[in-house]
Amino acid sequence: MDGLSVIDKPAGPTSHDVVNRMRRVLGERRIGHAGTLDPGATGVLVLLVGRATRLARFLSGADKTYDAVVRLGQRTDSGDAHGTPVGPPHAGPFPSSSDIERALGTFRGAFLQRPPAFSAKHVDGTRSHRIARSARRAGAAVAEESRPDPVAVTAHEITVLAVDGCDISLRVVCSAGFYVRSLADDLGERLGTGAHLRSLRRVSSGHFGLNRALALEEAERDPGRAAASILPMAEAIPALAAVTLTPEGVRRALHGRDLGPAEVSGNMLVRMGQTGRDGETASYVRVLDPAGELIAIAEAGRVPGFLHPLVVLG
Repeated sequence: MDGLSVIDKPAGPTSHDVVNRMRRVLGERRIGHAGTLDPGATGVLVLLVGRATRLARFLSGADKTYDAVVRLGQRTDSGDAHGTPVGPPHAGPFPSSSDIERALGTFRGAFLQRPPAFSAKHVDGTRSHRIARSARRAGAAVAEESRPDPVAVTAHEITVLAVDGCDISLRVVCSAGFYVRSLADDLGERLGTGAHLRSLRRVSSGHFGLNRALALEEAERDPGRAAASILPMAEAIPALAAVTLTPEGVRRALHGRDLGPAEVSGNMLVRMGQTGRDGETASYVRVLDPAGELIAIAEAGRVPGFLHPLVVLG
């Protein structure tokens, strides 16, 4: 069983919990995910099944879209509603919609964002969340030097959907590695009110949205439907250009040998380094067999005009 299973994760289980539950549903041990969701978050979790686990590096960096509710008035140590309150609650009036919009402008585009203390980032070889939990048990704040270093992220879009008292509903389109919890915390600091993330739902991960997702509970009730909903590997990275091989090309690709014009159907090869369909430079190419099945991901070979199979799925 090979392909992608797009699951609508409920609140509660960790992403690894979902992986383990889907292993039982599908009877397949080789399952991984293409980007975690916090336990309290819901929405799109892309699972890689069977040979598709080898494609993780090409999917984990995809942009994500979230619907979030930020609650003003109280900061928490984890940045979300499951954390311990930090400091006194805000006692004054809440900012206006125009104040909120101006503050959010600071976070649109590329910037350095500090991940939450309660995250999987490493600090001197230790998971940050372990350091933070230890500090919480001791009744202390996380020391500044024990927090993760800032990382470069990009918020392509931050749209205010509604403002209802102390709750701000946002649509966030962002790069991989972006923490909406950090956005909530930073926004509260900029507004002077404190804030935390009340709820978070991932609407899409790369090209996979909720319209293609199967609820985890439904998958567990109907394993047959879960198996039937698995998407073929050829659909895993549609943004990459594709070449279709001749039968001899397939044989060469499965042995990891370079592919030239003679091995590609129609004698057409993608010119690596040229601009692709999404305006980005082509670094990798999907390699398909005559039936349209994905058999490899290739990169530019040492010889100009040739492709080298980087990840072979056969």
